[in-house]
Amino acid sequence: MRLLLVVAACVLSLSLLTVSAPAGDLPPAEANAVWNYITKVSPYRSWKQWPDYQGVHTSRSPHGKTNQVWVNRVALHSRKVPLDYGAMEVKEAYDAQGRLVSVAVMYKVKGYNPGAGDWFWALYTPEGKPKRAGKPRGCISCHGAAAGNDYVTVHRLP
Repeated sequence: MRLLLVVAACVLSLSLLTVSAPAGDLPPAEANAVWNYITKVSPYRSWKQWPDYQGVHTSRSPHGKTNQVWVNRVALHSRKVPLDYGAMEVKEAYDAQGRLVSVAVMYKVKGYNPGAGDWFWALYTPEGKPKRAGKPRGCISCHGAAAGNDYVTVHRLP
């Protein structure tokens, strides 16, 4: 009986951790909090890349000559449009010499911006200083061409 109680307590504890842990550490939709999250709490370079967008690619966007994209686990495991809330995509942009020139973030936050897929957008210097954040018209306009793919331009969702 005692063993059964111990096992039940362990299962309950693990299930509570599994449900509450991912949402509990996500940042608010604020530029400095998001930068802290992607560089200290959950460093984006430890994340995976979209399966069809691995490594450095020539850029067709305003994000430098070349770019590289990482996505958090929520984004990677979102299997349909729209992506799940909490999804993040981080794009490093490089100049012609391969130097990092900016870091752009898309972060899906429930209720943040329903008219544009609930995405919070941020563009940072390589040192983390926000250049633009929130609902920048330029980001929404460009990514709006992929609204049917939840504003994601570098990966096709099923």
